[in-house]
Amino acid sequence: MSAPRLETDPTDGGWEPSPDGRLWISAGPPEPGWWRVLHEQHERTGLWPLLLGSLSDRDPDRPWRDPDDRWPGQIRSAPGDHYPGALLGGWWSSVEPEEEDGEEELMASIGPFRAGWPGLARRGRLQADPGERASEIADLVSAKGWLITPRLGLISSSRGADSLTDAAWTGPTNHENDTAKISCVLRNWEDRFGVRVVAASFASLYLSVAAPPLDADHAMEIAAEHHAFCPDNVLQGCGSLADYAASLVDAPLWSFWWD
Repeated sequence: MSAPRLETDPTDGGWEPSPDGRLWISAGPPEPGWWRVLHEQHERTGLWPLLLGSLSDRDPDRPWRDPDDRWPGQIRSAPGDHYPGALLGGWWSSVEPEEEDGEEELMASIGPFRAGWPGLARRGRLQADPGERASEIADLVSAKGWLITPRLGLISSSRGADSLTDAAWTGPTNHENDTAKISCVLRNWEDRFGVRVVAASFASLYLSVAAPPLDADHAMEIAAEHHAFCPDNVLQGCGSLADYAASLVDAPLWSFWWD
C-alpha cells in the first residue's frame, strides 16, 4: 500500500497503513489544524480525514489496526440502498417500550412519542459553514482528550458519512451491524443538519453540526432520531428524551456511544 498522495502533508510523511489496507494511520497523535489541512484537500485527493480513538490504553491497536474488530463481511449493502426514514423508523420500533410489558419508566423516557415513530425531523438552518465548523470541532475533540491513544486516519471515501463503511468500522454492532445503514442516515444528516463525520473510536462517534436545532420543539424531533440511531445515548445517558433534547439546542457537536 503506497503512501497517501497529498498536496500538503501535516505529518511530514508519518503514515502507516492499517493491516487490511483500508486506511492510513498517522504514526503519532494529531496536532491542532491537521484535520483542517487534510479536509481542505479532500475534493482533490479523495481521502477523508478521521480522528481515530482506541479501545483503551492497554489495547491501542483496537479497532483500527486489529482486523478482528472491523468486519467487512457484516456490511451487506451500500449506503444508497436504503431510505433513512425507514431505517430510523425500524430502529425506533426495535427499542420502543410497550406498556403491557410494565415498562412505565421507559415509556416515560420517550415523552410525547408514545404513539410510535414520529417521522423525520425538520431540516435545520445553517448557522456556520459545515467545513469550517467541522475543522473547529475536530480541534475541540483533540484538545479535550476524549480519544484514547488518538491518531489521524485517512480513508479513501467520497464523503465523511461513507468513510465509516469504507473503513469497515463496526462500532454500533450491538445495535446495527451493517454499517452502510449507519452511513445512510449520516448522509441524510449531512444534507439536513450540515453534519460532518470528524472522529470515531471503538464504539463512539463524533459529528460536527452546522445546522443544529435552535428551539426545544425542533430539538425534540431530532432527539427522536438520535434515540432510534443510538438508544444508549438516552437509555444509558440522561434517561429521557426531554433532557437529551435540551442538550441539542444550538449544539455544534453530536456524539454517540453504543454499549
